[in-house]
Amino acid sequence: MPDNQDSAVAWNYHNATKHSYASVRSNQHVLDFNNQPLPLKIYPTLQPSPLPAEVRQTGVAALSAISEIVPPQTNAVPDLEAIAQLFYLSAGITRHRKYRGGEIYFRAAACTGALYEVELYLVCGDLPNLEAGVYHFAAAEFGLRRLRAGDFRSFLIEATANDPAIAHAPLTIVCTCTYWRNSWKYQDRTYRHFGWDNGTLLANLLAVGAALGLPAKVVCGFVDNTVNRLLDVESLREVAFSLVPLGHVAELPAQSVAPVSPLGLETVPLSRREIDYPLMREVHAASSLYSSEEVASWRGGTPLTHFPPPTGPVVQLRPLSDTEMPRDPIEQVILRRGSSRRFARLPITLAQLSTMLDRTARGVPADFLDPRESQLNHLYLIVHAVEALEPGAYVYHRGRGVLECLKQGDFRSQAGYLGLQQALPADAAVDVFFLADLRPILQRYGNRGYRAVQLEAGILGGKLYLAAYAQHLGATGLTFFDDDVTGFFSPHAEGKSAIFLVALGHSAKPALSVY
Repeated sequence: MPDNQDSAVAWNYHNATKHSYASVRSNQHVLDFNNQPLPLKIYPTLQPSPLPAEVRQTGVAALSAISEIVPPQTNAVPDLEAIAQLFYLSAGITRHRKYRGGEIYFRAAACTGALYEVELYLVCGDLPNLEAGVYHFAAAEFGLRRLRAGDFRSFLIEATANDPAIAHAPLTIVCTCTYWRNSWKYQDRTYRHFGWDNGTLLANLLAVGAALGLPAKVVCGFVDNTVNRLLDVESLREVAFSLVPLGHVAELPAQSVAPVSPLGLETVPLSRREIDYPLMREVHAASSLYSSEEVASWRGGTPLTHFPPPTGPVVQLRPLSDTEMPRDPIEQVILRRGSSRRFARLPITLAQLSTMLDRTARGVPADFLDPRESQLNHLYLIVHAVEALEPGAYVYHRGRGVLECLKQGDFRSQAGYLGLQQALPADAAVDVFFLADLRPILQRYGNRGYRAVQLEAGILGGKLYLAAYAQHLGATGLTFFDDDVTGFFSPHAEGKSAIFLVALGHSAKPALSVY
């Protein structure tokens, strides 16, 4: 049985999937569009039950929703309309675009390559207008396919070693990731994308949940085999990656007496053939947990990630006050969000940047974090065009609300190079790089800490997206040359690993793209 504490597996995967100038230039991978996987999971023998089509208006401002954490003891049971809102604004199809040879269906949250490898399932007790069961979210039909009838929440309680949020949740959304749907384009690096793409989706889900007044929590610690078996996924192809309990009820569910036997349901093949990338399955198996005892010891206790106080010049951030905040509701912001294809080289204000950083970094409710005090990823910035802020390289000190200047200068060309020689990071007003010291993270959490750090980066990146679009700015996520990013921000970032990159600024035109 693989050992989660043998963190050599995560290190091996991380180092083997680094981008460098040489590795990108020598990669002979060619996209076979005749074998492109379907971006949807389809059960042809199950008829979906439609969800309410009209999106309920919460009226809650986006900048408030993305930073709010609803107290975990708040009694709340969502109805079917709220469930529809949660699914639509996190993974629903919001628009489509035709191109020569086909169509692309864009979802509510950003996803690498618009390949949408994240599937959503619902495990619930009896809810208003929805019977207890295990359901799959059918994005194409905007409905729910019931896989199992009955209340199976006790299986998730057991799988999470009695996590209180899971135990008292009337429903839990389970996020799975499908290897081939993303590795068709991104090969072995796809396992990193699991965290990014699941995370940007969760940023939407958490914000909508907060707007609806639902307590929510990201749960990364669970017995993988138990959850995969409950969903009846073929774990060589699709695996559970995160759980999100939503709402709160005082009464615990009864122990389920229904057996969890294989369903054997037919699904439509993703493509004619699939190519296996063993490194991904190896790191997933090595980061899996196999007993509730292992889960209990894994959960809690933030790793010691030393972040020294500023030693260089600092700039005090000035977020917008509550009266100055844009009032666009969260649903409106999500529906107009789209990754920026091009940036205009126009400045943003210091207040806009301050607000994005402040609202993004107010915490993530997760079983591997104390949201008020800890964060696995540190935010490093290359500033190109921010009013009242000198161009240069900075690091964000979350607890102090300041930017420390590491070096001044015009680094547009360097930013373009670091972002895989693309124009987007060179043209943006600001590039936010997520870096993490993997050593204490893997020492504390083992290989599963690698899932957690990628997932947190995706959530924070998704919050940046929403905070940017709430202020009528643009954002896009990007990949990067790993070691060159660390080198650029060193000596301050020495020993850290590049995890994610988000570029921010004024979109040159209102266009959709993918990263």
